[in-house]
Amino acid sequence: MKWLWTTPDLVAALNGRPIGNLPQGVTGISIDSRNIAPGEAFFAIKGDRVDGHDFASFAVANGAALLVVSEGKLPALGRLVTPMIVVPDVLQALVDLGCAARDRTAARIIAVTGSVGKTTTKEMLRQALGPSGSVHASVASFNNHWGVPLTLARMPETTDYGVFEIGMNHPGEIRPLVAMVRPHVAMVTTIAPAHLGNFRDLEEIAAAKAEIFEGVVPGGHALLNRDNEQFAFLEKAAEAAGVSHVHSFGADAKAEFRLLDFIPSAEGGLLRAAVGGQTLEVPMGAPGRHIAENAVAVLGAVHLAGGDIEKAMAGLATMQAEKGRGRRYRLAKGGGWFTLIDESYNANPASMRAAIALLRDAEPHGRGRRIAVLGDMLEMGEHSPLVHAGLAEPLLEAGIGDVWLGGPDMAALRDVLPEGVATEYRDTADALAAHALDAVQPGDVLVVKSSKGTGFSRIVAALLDKYPTFPEREREL
Repeated sequence: MKWLWTTPDLVAALNGRPIGNLPQGVTGISIDSRNIAPGEAFFAIKGDRVDGHDFASFAVANGAALLVVSEGKLPALGRLVTPMIVVPDVLQALVDLGCAARDRTAARIIAVTGSVGKTTTKEMLRQALGPSGSVHASVASFNNHWGVPLTLARMPETTDYGVFEIGMNHPGEIRPLVAMVRPHVAMVTTIAPAHLGNFRDLEEIAAAKAEIFEGVVPGGHALLNRDNEQFAFLEKAAEAAGVSHVHSFGADAKAEFRLLDFIPSAEGGLLRAAVGGQTLEVPMGAPGRHIAENAVAVLGAVHLAGGDIEKAMAGLATMQAEKGRGRRYRLAKGGGWFTLIDESYNANPASMRAAIALLRDAEPHGRGRRIAVLGDMLEMGEHSPLVHAGLAEPLLEAGIGDVWLGGPDMAALRDVLPEGVATEYRDTADALAAHALDAVQPGDVLVVKSSKGTGFSRIVAALLDKYPTFPEREREL
């Protein structure tokens, strides 16, 4: 049996008190009783809404090899005979285990933050580094105060490359996370107006993102977007934090890792980039210029981490967009098909513009339309009416003639769109889903984009449920 953690190492890392006949080791770490695998350790974290201790018996029923529980909750678990490690605070114990995982590995560590593109860039790094060695990366968007230590704790000792996404909604949240991760390469994808309700301006957002530099190991690297207006601020912040090597990527002529050209296609595109003294031509498996921009950063990070660039290019060629982050579906209707682009996971003004550009470059067929299905951008605070109305400009520039809107904040966009744009507005995602199911036609291309909390993923789910995938063989005829 190959253990992720032997029990003696686990107990030592947690500085916990063992109870019962503990196994020799555990095969994994989980905080979710519903999907724990047999042989894993269950950390009974108390969250904002639920307390993991209330689900300890479910974790045991699903195969948990041992429980990590709080001393204060122990009396309530008296009937459980499963082996336990008792600690003062379970979340802190997970943090301690994550730090122990970081201490024991010789992996090259890359940390990614930014207002837009963190998860996509993290997945691109996973794909690009995979041919160069074993890669451990966070699943989904595990980028917060429990997701980062959980990802660290799950990292095998023999990992060659670790890739960590680090997020924040408020100042001060990145600092403790990067102190655990201690990256060799810290990347900032871009600074954009996200979470504006919690910040005064873009520079305050940049200052919060710049906390990532404080955890870079001695001799490490910062990788910054030279096309972003906050580049100079971030460069100074990295230098002030003592980062030894500051690098840049982008289309700017001074960028060290430079985007020379991008030729888009419906399913991807061709990227030309200058990396490490070479001019590379990289077929892209996912479409969009914003994806190509982040791909240049990924190639730069692979170079800085000592990965194989040629193999990284092959990895990017096979990459597909994630669910909710640009994944495309061709769905059958009326003897033909329409294209659905799922961008429903998250949204801010910058990512909205990128999604609109993606729709602009998509090709309807026959009499099909380009349709923007847009929902509210959350956490915009007092700026919300202005930033929602501001989407009219990129929609008109892209020539999008059909716009379907949902949510109270999108009323601001509805009110400024000219009569020449065929606009549909509904109060809720569910009401807009009902419209979309009836109104979509063969040949159409729809992009569904909104913040996750608006429920626009239900529009995607409704379309996928009603309309089957258009067969590949028929698609080629």
